[in-house]
Amino acid sequence: METRGRSNGEGATSGAAATEMVSFVRPRNRRTIVSLAATPQAVEIDLGAAALLVIDMQNDFLHPEGWSASRGTDVAPVRAVVPTIERLASKVRRAGVPVVWINWGVRPDHANISPSFVARARGPHGPSYGDLSPSGRGRILVRDDWGAATIDELTVDPADLLVHKHRLSGFWDNELDSILRHRGITTLLFTGINTDRCVFTTLQDANFLGYDCVLVEDGCATTSPDFVRDAVLYLVRLAHGVVATSDAVCTAIG
Repeated sequence: METRGRSNGEGATSGAAATEMVSFVRPRNRRTIVSLAATPQAVEIDLGAAALLVIDMQNDFLHPEGWSASRGTDVAPVRAVVPTIERLASKVRRAGVPVVWINWGVRPDHANISPSFVARARGPHGPSYGDLSPSGRGRILVRDDWGAATIDELTVDPADLLVHKHRLSGFWDNELDSILRHRGITTLLFTGINTDRCVFTTLQDANFLGYDCVLVEDGCATTSPDFVRDAVLYLVRLAHGVVATSDAVCTAIG
């Protein structure tokens, strides 16, 4: 593309006179098509167009001194998936699949979340989003505070991506969709907590936006009753994507 300046009457030109090339050609990841055992049927995915999403694996939800534990929630069921996610994240990184951490990171002034949402999280008593943590470690799920950080047991690689969210779904009021589309990502592998809340709502929105969705069953957990989890798995298989195990994903990657 040639850039021409205007003559100043003495043969010179104003502006950028040099001929420069601006490339609109974007890099494309190498296609690596693999078969993945899943239910209700096996699927074919391109690892070059896939990403692993890790949702809400944060101190306030999983640490014994976090917000959830302070409310009397047994965090053992959700902590149980930590080794699976660590193994799977390491595996997909080696295959060139990006890992995207989707973490709550709210404003302490609640400016972009509704009062009813904050009140519902507060319950009849106790602190809510943005309030001081009972542990004394900063504010609850506020971006850059301790509660919003990924737990130490999980490795966040410098090449990984971190996206903060302010809703149950990871696709509202943030840049997640743009980040994925700029990288040519079309298939999403879902892990994290809680299966029936942030994981499921993010997966639903991904499906509505045109992404192909794989719920990694043993890479997700919830503090809700088993029948709630079973209903989510049923709905994913029925309408939103497929369900696979972490072993099946690792086998597909090879």
